[in-house]
Amino acid sequence: VISMVMLAVGVYARLLKHAEAAMACLAVDPAILLIVVGVLTFLITFCGCVGSLRENICLLQTFSVCLTVVFLLQLVAGVLGFVFSDRARGKVSEIINGAIVHYRDDLDLQNLIDFGQKEFSCCGGVSYKDWSQNMYFNCTATNPSRERCSVPFSCCLHDANQTVVNTMCGHGMQDKGYLEASAFIYTNGCIDKLVNWIHSNLFLLGGITLGLALPQLVGIILAQLLINQIRDQIKLQLYNQQHRADPWY
Repeated sequence: VISMVMLAVGVYARLLKHAEAAMACLAVDPAILLIVVGVLTFLITFCGCVGSLRENICLLQTFSVCLTVVFLLQLVAGVLGFVFSDRARGKVSEIINGAIVHYRDDLDLQNLIDFGQKEFSCCGGVSYKDWSQNMYFNCTATNPSRERCSVPFSCCLHDANQTVVNTMCGHGMQDKGYLEASAFIYTNGCIDKLVNWIHSNLFLLGGITLGLALPQLVGIILAQLLINQIRDQIKLQLYNQQHRADPWY
């Protein structure tokens, strides 16, 4: 049910997008991620559910193997992310820069970036000047955009007394130096903020990972136990059929 809800939300969000914007931002589209995860989750859980109800060894084996593969991939990803932290940081930087480039192309992506910048009190990837990679915020003299040399409003320092959000608060901030701009916006990049947050919440992340891994391990073990029980029942039935003709049976 959860996987079908995820799939429905992903398809709905995808259909609401403009075709050109959606194609331009396929790699970082949250709707595509929801659709892919929803489909994979549905297929895996369908095999487990129907396999257990029908006592089908093939479906149960498929369910068990898929869960094992997912579990191993999570384990490998965690180990590689820890061992090759520099490369992982580079990949995260690449994703964030790609998201900055397509900021105005996709509303879902725009909302996600704004939420991240406000939540982590950051701006851009390495610094607020990374927003010059976006064609609307580009700081070159030939850029005709009204948002030239600006940053999104989510980079601005929050004023508790302000009731209406000033969406133009980041206007012209890329022209200012770090010290001058820091009075109005967050100048630190989101990559360092994200890395620091991960380091300070390792126990929380470990608990979430363990919470995701335990149901997978339980599912694998229960599937194998059920497969063994079904095989024992089949062997018993075959034994009974073979000995029914025995006069001493």
